[in-house]
Amino acid sequence: MHEQGDSTRETAPDPAPSSSGLFDEIARLGAALKRLFGAQKDLLAAELGLARSAVSWLLVAGLAATVAGVGFGLTVLGLLGVLLAKWLGSWVWALLLLALLQLLFLFGAVLLFRRCMHWMSLPVTRGQWGAMMRAGVRRIEAEVADEPATPSHAARGEEGR
Repeated sequence: MHEQGDSTRETAPDPAPSSSGLFDEIARLGAALKRLFGAQKDLLAAELGLARSAVSWLLVAGLAATVAGVGFGLTVLGLLGVLLAKWLGSWVWALLLLALLQLLFLFGAVLLFRRCMHWMSLPVTRGQWGAMMRAGVRRIEAEVADEPATPSHAARGEEGR
């Protein structure tokens, strides 16, 4: 019926794929990784472009908000001046009262600033600030210590660039 050679040929496992097939697989893997990382690089470049644009627009929006805030403040002061002038019956007294209000506001802002500076000088805050600065210095020193382990520009032949 069946020869003995046929039965062994049917049950024997397939021979290992040829080395060229393995190289083809590795080449396809490399190409897929290149496409993947190329897409990631393109995405990162697009995100950085958007971030740069966003920063510019944030600065423009901040400037516009500042201009609008100053304009609003001047309008409120003008309306308050008109109301005070009507109430007091004199523009001079109204403007003096507005100047006094602005002076009080400035004095309050200076006091708030001084209080915040006092909070920064409290021992606990000084300790936290010092610890934060020491941690930053340690991190920088660790990065500098790790730097010689990485290839330097001179080792890569980029000395003259």
